[in-house]
Order: sequence, then structure tokens, then C-alpha cells
Amino acid sequence: MIMNIDYSQFLNMIPEVTLMAILVIVFLVDLFTSFKPGTDTQRRWFNPLVSVLLLAHIFINIFPTEAATTFGGMYITSPIIGVIKTILAFGTLIVVVQAREWLERKDTAFKEGEFYLLVISTLVGMNFMVSSNNFLLFFLGLELASVPMSTLVAFDKYRHNSAEAGAKFILTAVFSSGIMLYGISFLYGSTGTLYFEDMVGKITASPMNIIGMVFFFSGLGFKISLVPFHFWTADTYQGAPTTVTGYLSVISKGAAAFALCAILMKVFAPMVIYWQYMLMIVIVLSITIANLFAIHQTDLKRFMAFSSISQAGYIMLAVVGNSAMGVTALAYYILIYVVANLAVFTIISAVEEHNDGTVRIDSYNGFYQTNPRLSFIMTIALFSLGGIPPFAGMFSKFFAFMAAAEGAQITTAMGATIYAVVLIALVNTVISLYYYLLIVKAMFIKHNENPLPTFKSHFNTKLALAICTLGIVAFGVVSYVYDWIYTAAI
Repeated sequence: MIMNIDYSQFLNMIPEVTLMAILVIVFLVDLFTSFKPGTDTQRRWFNPLVSVLLLAHIFINIFPTEAATTFGGMYITSPIIGVIKTILAFGTLIVVVQAREWLERKDTAFKEGEFYLLVISTLVGMNFMVSSNNFLLFFLGLELASVPMSTLVAFDKYRHNSAEAGAKFILTAVFSSGIMLYGISFLYGSTGTLYFEDMVGKITASPMNIIGMVFFFSGLGFKISLVPFHFWTADTYQGAPTTVTGYLSVISKGAAAFALCAILMKVFAPMVIYWQYMLMIVIVLSITIANLFAIHQTDLKRFMAFSSISQAGYIMLAVVGNSAMGVTALAYYILIYVVANLAVFTIISAVEEHNDGTVRIDSYNGFYQTNPRLSFIMTIALFSLGGIPPFAGMFSKFFAFMAAAEGAQITTAMGATIYAVVLIALVNTVISLYYYLLIVKAMFIKHNENPLPTFKSHFNTKLALAICTLGIVAFGVVSYVYDWIYTAAI
């Protein structure tokens, strides 16, 4: 029997198709080109090639597409899904650009092709996550993103406890995936389907469905680093290569946050009161506990780990609103978080490469004396993360608060509780300003007789920082960016 396959379905999967094409090209280039360390044949054109391919991928997919369903309803696309994929690809491009200096090191240069293949593979998995309309496809996308990510975490296996970080990451990922599958099995057992659209009509607030929702949320809470699923974060961020830590902190977190938002609003719409209460408790714990722990950190990468846990709470605050404005605020927050956080990690990576892996906060004492430009960029990035105007981070926090407040007006029964959560988040914003300013104080005010030496940044580092700085300054004041996301969301 000859089966007729409708290949036109792939036209609705242009982001995944272009990424797979890039994956094949990178694999063939890595396979058939020679590599000789320390010579002109060190493939210095490899990074620009991958960057150009990713840039082409972004331009091809930047325009919102019409809503469509394919492959028996398992895969869906819509304008807001297209926007999220573009944001994730944009962040990945910045990571690839700034990774060049690290990848030219003797112990990593011969693995450059592997790095690109793993990064693109994780991006493909994240795309399937956000486009899934079935728990089976969602789980496959999640694992396609998680397994290469664990390899990336252990990429520097002979330095900075990278192997230990990779082991902790993959073991925790296995347990969280098991818990998530267990929750999905409860949902499947009570509804008889794995399709989101079919499941929503059969979901009730039964004990089995509540347990299934809690277990599913727990599994994704690990990916987003929400309290109390955050214990792996600091050790993994500290041990992983700084470039990978930056990628893990924004791209992986952003994809998981949007996927969780979509599934809560679609599948668990009949149980909105239950998941809103659960989400609010987790948000308060994440923001508060992470802020308190961040104050006491002495390692800059561990400091940024607790910062990312706190930022995850603010990201999920937008979801509480359960509205189109909430989805818009979520996507906008992720975009701003990408440029601000990657600016910080790009500087940390540059300092590491030129100063024997220096990551202690007190090592940055007097950093302004020797590297004023990097100090300035680090400062505005930290100000953006803290929500200080006029930088973009202030606008992203404002819209997240507004989305939650709108949810309080819609859900009058929970209005007071949501307003209380917003108030707690505002108070914690002040706390976060304090510990972000500790880094600024170290760079500009604290005296150091032996500050970090002056060094010249790699061209790719400068390019990545220029993109991030432009985003931090412009994304907040150029209204087109928010309008582009909001138009897609509605």
C-alpha cells in the first residue's frame, strides 16, 4: 500500500525546517573541513558562518505567520508562537557571537562544531515545545532540548567543575522529567487523550487532575528554576562554561516559561483558580528566597544564578493575569531579559578568558579604573535587571505588574490576593536593587590596589555587547517592539 504524504505541512514549520537545514550544514562543514590548532586553517570563518545562518533564520521567520495546525493537530503555530521563536533565535545568535573568544581557546577549539550542533539542537527542541498541541510532542521537544543542554553544561569537563555541574543537571532533569510524565499519565488516565484541545473539555477539579497538574507544574518548574525546584541552579551555573550558563539562564528559561504559560491557559483553563493560587505561592517564594540568598553570594556566577531564580518569579507574574496582556508581558519580559542577562554573562566570560577564570565579586573591585567601558555596560545591564529607569528592564517589570493587576480586576474573587502578590513583588524589587548595586559599588567605589588589568576585548565580544546595549536602551522606549508582540498575542 502506497501512502500519500502531504509534504505541504512542512510549510507551517518553517522555523524548524530552517533550523534543521542549519544543523545539517554545520554538521557537514564540521565533518569535512580540517582543523589544525594554532594555524591559519583554524576555521576562523566557522563562527561567522553559523552567525550568518542564524541571522538568516531570524529574518525568514521574523514576520508573524497565520495560525495553523498540522500533523494531526499535534503541532500548531500562531503569530505569538512565531514571535517567541524569533526571540529565542535572537538570544541564541547573541550567545553564538560572544562564544567565539571562548571557543578559540586551545582546549575547546577542536570542539567548536560540537558546540554549535548542540546549541542548535536545543533550539529545535524548544521550538517544538512552544508549538506542541499534544503532551507527547511537548515531552519529545523537552527532551530534545534537555539532553544536549546537559552536554553543553559538561562541555568544559576539565575546568571549573563542569563535569560535576553536568552530572547534577542531567540527574535532576531525569527526576523532573519522571515527575512530569507521572503527572501527564494522571491527566491521560482521567481524560483519555493527550491533545490539549480535547483535554480542556474533559478537565475537572478532580483529585486526579489536580495531582496531574501539580506534578506537571513541578517538572517544568525545574526548567524555569522556580522555588522549590531551584536547588540545581547555583551549582550548575557555577560549574558550566559561562557562555553555556548565559544560554541556559535566558533561552532555556524563556522557552519553558512560555510553554508553561500556554499549557496552563489552554489545558487547565477550567482549573484557573487552582493554578493561580499555586503559581502565586511559587512566585512569592522564588522572588523572596532568591533575593535573600543573592545578597550573601561571593561568586558572581552563583550571584547571577539566584538573580535568574528571582527573575523567573517576575516572568511568571505575568502569567497570573491569564490574559492576552499577560502573554504579551511574558514575551516582552523574556526579550528584555535576554539582552540584559547576556550582557552581564558576556562581560563575565571576557574577564574569565583574560584573567585566569576570575569570577569572584571582590575581584571586580576597582574594575572601572582599568576597564571603564565594560564597567559602564555591566552597570546599565544590572540597572535593567533591577528595573531602574529609563532602561528596558523597568518597562518589562511594569508590564508584568500591569498584567497581574489586570488579572486581579478580571478575577474578583482572587483580586485581593493577586494585589498582595504584586505588592510583595514590588517590595522585592527594592531588595534586588540593593544587591545589583553591590556589583556597581565594587566596580566604581571600592578601592583595589591590584584591580583587574586592562585588556582588549575580542571583536565578537564587542559586537555581542553592542547588540545587548542597544536592546537595553532601545527596547524600552521604542514602542514598536511591544506593539509587535501585543499584536501577535491578541
